[in-house]
Amino acid sequence: MNKYARSEALMARAQAHIPGGVNSPVRAHKGVGGTPAFMRSGSGCRLTDVDGNSYIDLVLAYGPLILGHAHPEVLAAVQRAAALGTAFGAPTEGEVAMAEAISERVPSMEMVRLVNSGTEATMSALRLARAFTGRAKLLKFDGNYHGHGDAFLVKAGSGALTTGMPDSPGVPPGVAADTLVAPYNDLAAVAAVFAAHPQAIAAVFVEPIAGNVGLIQPAPGFLAGLRRLCTDNGALLVFDEVMTGFRVARGCYQAICKVKPDLTTVGKVIGHGLPVGAYGGRRDVMQMVSPSGAVYQAGTLSGNPLAVAAGLAALRVLDETKAWDRLEDAGAHLQAGLEAIFERKGIAAQVNREGSMLSVFFSAVPVTTLAAAMASDREMFRRFFHGMRDHGVLLPPSPFESWFLSTAHNTEALDQILEAAAAALD
Repeated sequence: MNKYARSEALMARAQAHIPGGVNSPVRAHKGVGGTPAFMRSGSGCRLTDVDGNSYIDLVLAYGPLILGHAHPEVLAAVQRAAALGTAFGAPTEGEVAMAEAISERVPSMEMVRLVNSGTEATMSALRLARAFTGRAKLLKFDGNYHGHGDAFLVKAGSGALTTGMPDSPGVPPGVAADTLVAPYNDLAAVAAVFAAHPQAIAAVFVEPIAGNVGLIQPAPGFLAGLRRLCTDNGALLVFDEVMTGFRVARGCYQAICKVKPDLTTVGKVIGHGLPVGAYGGRRDVMQMVSPSGAVYQAGTLSGNPLAVAAGLAALRVLDETKAWDRLEDAGAHLQAGLEAIFERKGIAAQVNREGSMLSVFFSAVPVTTLAAAMASDREMFRRFFHGMRDHGVLLPPSPFESWFLSTAHNTEALDQILEAAAAALD
């Protein structure tokens, strides 16, 4: 009996009308093979697909569902908002409350502009940085993913790595020429790029925790070194915390590393499954954004009342339940259990983790760079992915994506994940 028959039929239908059958590339399973499961519903930490298969979910929509699927307080907030209207094209009180909530939690974000996605947030932050500095060039890091804006699709991570095309056709050569790239965790290389392009770099964009090549943490002193180099060279430091923001800590990762960026981009958790993003930072920089200043950026659905309601509810619940301590405990429990299984079975693997984000690399050496991630055993990951799925645990369908936990992943669910991991490796 084919337990994925309906999903396979839907994929065949989708391919006739949707490029590759999916609306975001990594969903196509090019990194692991096979047919993606089409989902029907989610509750707590579990998903059910159209064939009736149930999974413990470690994807969580790639991070935003920090309280799990269909959290009752988030649902109630969205339903109340929807009953009043789904969009207005006019300001609402909820937008003000969201901006206040972000600024209170992240002091470096003195002013905030809401947008519709993480990609919009990073594109807008780059335009603003160029306007503020009067410079054109961007410095990013290999494997860091900042959305699908043209300037960022040079040595990008996430789905671009999964499909084997980190540089996208359609990006004009002139745009790519203004994007400079350095190895992540290599301060000397960053200093050399600044030296080679004096007074030309508008901003350094960095995922403070690289989450789109799998999870790679910053080396000691790396982020502080970036802050120093940006200050010395008149460039803005931009933290892309779309993935880490409000997930790894109440004040984002910058509250952990104690490095203050000039601009920050966030998303995911502040929509808890609905489309939203934001960028913000220094008041003198943000006041250049229209209509306060001349840097144009607009969006009819920016600050959408449903998305804002979901995000405010999620942030409130996270505060009330002191969720980050619980998420840290859950992440540590899963990491320790996985490491024990790999050791017991004699499998070379690295479990990289920060709070409730983690990744498994099948590698005998620590993974601290893109090169090390790319050198990991991708065939082993493919087998592990399908073994886990067959035992009721859904992983991201790529070795270059982070896994996520929610407050709904209780001890029972974590132990079931570990049981599935042991069985998948038999």
